[in-house]
Amino acid sequence: MGGIYLLVFFGLFSLNKALDNGLALTPPMGWLTWQRFRCITDCEKYPDECISENLIKRMADIMLDEGYLEAGYNYVGIDDCWLEKQRDDNGRLVPDRNRFPNGMKAIADYLHKKGFKFALYQDYGNKTCMGYPGVLGHEATDIQSFVDWDVDYIKLDGCYVDTGKMDDGYPYFGKLMNESGRPMVYSCSWPAYQNKPNYASIANHCNLWRNWDDIQDSWSSLSRIMKWFAENQDDFAKYARPGQWNDPDMLLIGNFGLSLDQAKVQMAVWSILAAPLLMSVDLKTIRPEFKEVLLNRDIIAIDQDSLGRQGLRVWNKSNCEIWNRKLSDGSYAIAFVNKRDDGAPYAVKVSLDTMSIPKQAYEVQDLYKEEKPRSFGPGGDFETRINPSGVKFFKFIPKTSNEVKTDT
Repeated sequence: MGGIYLLVFFGLFSLNKALDNGLALTPPMGWLTWQRFRCITDCEKYPDECISENLIKRMADIMLDEGYLEAGYNYVGIDDCWLEKQRDDNGRLVPDRNRFPNGMKAIADYLHKKGFKFALYQDYGNKTCMGYPGVLGHEATDIQSFVDWDVDYIKLDGCYVDTGKMDDGYPYFGKLMNESGRPMVYSCSWPAYQNKPNYASIANHCNLWRNWDDIQDSWSSLSRIMKWFAENQDDFAKYARPGQWNDPDMLLIGNFGLSLDQAKVQMAVWSILAAPLLMSVDLKTIRPEFKEVLLNRDIIAIDQDSLGRQGLRVWNKSNCEIWNRKLSDGSYAIAFVNKRDDGAPYAVKVSLDTMSIPKQAYEVQDLYKEEKPRSFGPGGDFETRINPSGVKFFKFIPKTSNEVKTDT
């Protein structure tokens, strides 16, 4: 019966209108609970880790006091496991009464007073991925709850629903968001659950979208996601632009599974991809060297570049890669990624053609400041050495107009 109701209801409305909310003109930045804190709900055993009002306030305070907000990380988000297992008698969502005793509006007020925006998770299916109530059949009611709670960003997952319903269901939910009167960023998991996503439609209805598998806290997971994005980039990179972003998932930086070199790889490649920079880490215990990676202003500027063009992998040989992104000032961000696991840094020597940038003179800046700035002319090859499972990340800034090859 619910399925018939939905089909009839969809038929009453045009779903062709785009999500025209003027938001996420650069990739969203912030902090989410999921990757680090998952669905920890036992606050007696794990008082510092359970998904709760206290955790959100504590992380927000650190973000404000230690420079994360100033650097651009302005969304604070609660992922799955914030709900009671049942809706109330009026069909409305109920935050867990023990872990969120003051409700979601109080969380939003706390965050807004400190200069943050509030992100909240839901699921398009009957249940969330962890078994809490989903939005299916309650779309309008839940949108009104999000409005009443002053939510600024909705992440809509895709568990427990027929993937065939997503092509209508996600746009319908976005339409209700548009009509709610409250601007809210719309993060969709729509393509991650489909074999052949319609990226043109997805980009028309979502501010950002998860493309593929969930990231796990390991170098192997990070490497697989990078490989998948590179091998499928022709399908979706062209849809990235201000207000519309591909999302390779959360940053692992500062957790348990990545070395410092590997953390630098993720930060570099995510900025090349114009990806959302969504931390999921215990900011109270993060080590200083990982914090420095997350707060690297030069790399954040690459990610947030106003041109909004997603970069691409342009070279792949001997388990080394080159990733290239053109920037609004005419410069290029170039990441040399070494996926090899042998015991010494690997030397790479390549031409400007190989890097897919025009032949002209450049000032070259190392964005991790491991090498001194240098000039590089249009002739010869560029050489650098990259640590195993590491990266060298450069900005190539044109010095003159002596270009001899047209940039295509």
